[in-house]
Amino acid sequence: MRHSRVTAARFIARVLPDPYEAVLGGPDPTAIHHLLATVHADFICPPSGHSVSWQDCYDGAMIRPLPHKAEFLLDERGNPKPLPAHITGEAAARAQEAQAIAVRIRREARHMPLGNQG
Repeated sequence: MRHSRVTAARFIARVLPDPYEAVLGGPDPTAIHHLLATVHADFICPPSGHSVSWQDCYDGAMIRPLPHKAEFLLDERGNPKPLPAHITGEAAARAQEAQAIAVRIRREARHMPLGNQG
């Protein structure tokens, strides 16, 4: 029996239902989505180039809900991943801010009934 291919992204809710988005994202969840996706793409794509474009990494992160974005920046214990060597200056400050937010999101999401969202 032949099965058609299904794109999983259709089934992943980028924006969580209320009140989760407001609790996890703070007063401006859209800015938090952008910050976490930007830092994820910065981590993956060094200035010397990568097999996947920065924009594709960013877009791939943007379709995910906040708890998933947070996990991209944390290790398996929930601690911030070490900054890649190519992350310096303003990008390093942005990454540290994003990782602090990611730690908070992970901590708060663990206490929410989000199913497989976090």
